Amino acid sequence: MITKDMSIGQVLSISRETAPVFMSYGMHCLACPHAAAETLEEAGLVHGIDVNMLVDDLNKALGE
Repeated sequence: MITKDMSIGQVLSISRETAPVFMSYGMHCLACPHAAAETLEEAGLVHGIDVNMLVDDLNKALGE
């Protein structure tokens, strides 16, 4: 299960199938250094994204 405390890199390491979800939220820098360091919550703040919706959509992409 994906949580808002995970980094983008961690999520992508679980499943590359989550990449389109990030892209749909305008998060295109999936390989940048911030993707490994920032949590989803921090990235959501920077991008003006509702992190709870993002996490829900990422978990749906995993079938959870």
